[in-house]
Amino acid sequence: MSDLAGEYSEVAGETMSDALALFAGLFVRDFATSRAWYERLFGRAPSFLASETEAVWELAENRWLYIKQDPEHAGHGELTIFPPDLSAALPAGLEPDRQEDYPGGIRKVVFRDPDGNEVGFGGAAGA
Repeated sequence: MSDLAGEYSEVAGETMSDALALFAGLFVRDFATSRAWYERLFGRAPSFLASETEAVWELAENRWLYIKQDPEHAGHGELTIFPPDLSAALPAGLEPDRQEDYPGGIRKVVFRDPDGNEVGFGGAAGA
């Protein structure tokens, strides 16, 4: 873990993974088009709709990703998700934009939403 995680663990008395909650978002131009794309990416409907132009998926306990319509800021986001099983997490029916291989057998499979936001899935290449 990073130094920040170690420092946080000492202060809070827990590990970073036990304490960490994440609510991260990507801006999109057209909510309906993007919502459909993310439903295909995650294989399910959003966990909830925060508003008429914001959808939220819970990816793991206390770890959320949302999309929000904001045309002026759309298409500039980048994130990578590290699921327990990379192969099982890859969406059926969506073609990745690219694949990157890193030392130590790590692979990142990158998808781009309709606005160009980058959503990567990373993990062990053989998993």
